[in-house]
Amino acid sequence: MLSPEDNDLLCRVGAGTPMGDLMRLYWLPALLSEEVPVADGAPVRVRLLGEDLIAFRVTSGRVGLVRNTCPHRGASLFYGRNEEEGLRCVYHGWKFDCSGACVDMPSEPAETAFKDKVRAVTYPCVERGGVVWTYMGSAASPPPLPDIEPNMMPGESQVQKIMRECNWMQALEGDIDTSHFGFLHRTFGRQPSQGTFDYYMEKERTPRYKVVDTEFGTSYGAYRPAEEDTYYWRIAHFLFPFFTMIPTGVLGVQIVVRAWVPLDDEHTMFWSFMAPQTRTLEGAFVGANGQAGGTRPGMVEYAEDTQDWLGRFRLIANAGNDYQIDRESQKTRSFTGIDNGGAFLQDQAVTESMGAIFDRSGEHLGSSDEMVIRTRHRLINAARALRDNREIPPGVEEAALYRQRSGGIILPRDADWLEATREQRKGFVKAKAEAEAVPATGGG
Repeated sequence: MLSPEDNDLLCRVGAGTPMGDLMRLYWLPALLSEEVPVADGAPVRVRLLGEDLIAFRVTSGRVGLVRNTCPHRGASLFYGRNEEEGLRCVYHGWKFDCSGACVDMPSEPAETAFKDKVRAVTYPCVERGGVVWTYMGSAASPPPLPDIEPNMMPGESQVQKIMRECNWMQALEGDIDTSHFGFLHRTFGRQPSQGTFDYYMEKERTPRYKVVDTEFGTSYGAYRPAEEDTYYWRIAHFLFPFFTMIPTGVLGVQIVVRAWVPLDDEHTMFWSFMAPQTRTLEGAFVGANGQAGGTRPGMVEYAEDTQDWLGRFRLIANAGNDYQIDRESQKTRSFTGIDNGGAFLQDQAVTESMGAIFDRSGEHLGSSDEMVIRTRHRLINAARALRDNREIPPGVEEAALYRQRSGGIILPRDADWLEATREQRKGFVKAKAEAEAVPATGGG
């Protein structure tokens, strides 16, 4: 369990908080490129780390991200005119470019040169793989973008966003907790084929763990008996500050990275970056096309988008309708009875059911929570080291640390799991086409 002080440090991400200051050292995925589809188009509200921002694509195609309030009198720039390489406040006509410079101030005499003394707060943006990344830190020269493999595969990867109404760490922890898979995501009425990953999980739902600190964060190997002389290993990672790589799929083959980006203390935007041809799944979502409302590709169904700060990428199934739980299905088909959104919605239901920010001082953690415990401590210690000693956390300046892969593998029982999987865990290499087993389905 965590003390209230540590729980607060872990969860709070606003400006001036230790964790918020840590997050601002990294590039953050801010929005999909298709959310600002055309030059001089309508501005879009964006919330990141508790800050309200406005995204806009200027005439030349660059994306700007500016603090919502005009530095003149505080009017919202959401109502601004996006025209000729800048966003113009409709109150007095002050106009700002992507760098925050005031390029026109028609309400002031030109000879005063007052416009040269005023700047809006903006954050630099870079587009890669259909994603607008932003840097909210104070460094004059931002660090390199992290080497997120599926975000660097033009035409081969897909991106999905889903908003979760709870704290970012609460949401992220579902990805580094593998023991819940055999319960929360369990289905009835089917018998996995012998020799598959699913078969070994169904046969033994109590994995044993090996957890280690890494250069990029933390990693675990969860193992259980396979055949008489082998173990089935599920290997997964946490990468600073909020990335995860889940253990479903085949290690060395699947290319999947997920991110749990804090919008504020009580809302999180889930991002999935995936090369779908590398992962064999049954009934899991595979991507998004950014359409407002309806069903984006996959099983999850999206509510119609609205214009407010938290109005996009919400699901139709939510706490207000009990995630469309089917009690009859819970008796006969699935462990939860929450079937419409597959594993992702099941994860969302349980993490949101804890409340917006769970009080971890009341937890009773067991051996299956070792990865959760270690990751929390790694984050808390890194935030304190930054606050107290200005110690830069992992991955800020080392983009190559993110060149990892995760997934499942069958190993001899006497194998050293880290040494035996060294090559398979490397990203940006050509994976073997064959797999030793059929991967387990779902996520987490």
